[in-house]
Amino acid sequence: MTERESPRAELPRLVILAPQPADPPFRVLEVDGQVVGEATSISEVVAVAVSLGYTAEDLDDPDKVRWVGGDSYTWAPR
Repeated sequence: MTERESPRAELPRLVILAPQPADPPFRVLEVDGQVVGEATSISEVVAVAVSLGYTAEDLDDPDKVRWVGGDSYTWAPR
């Protein structure tokens, strides 16, 4: 199996990390492996995605976006 064929050999450009306990809870956003900010709602994630040239629909594409610790509906720590 080549690296290209292996599942998830490379992270997508946008990674949304697991919800963090706070008031309100937030998720850390990474672009190309660098922390670019925090989001407390999906609309804030969409704004970052749009700045990368993505659409809201791209948030469900695992080749473009990786959600850690839950999906786009998960905003509270587990």
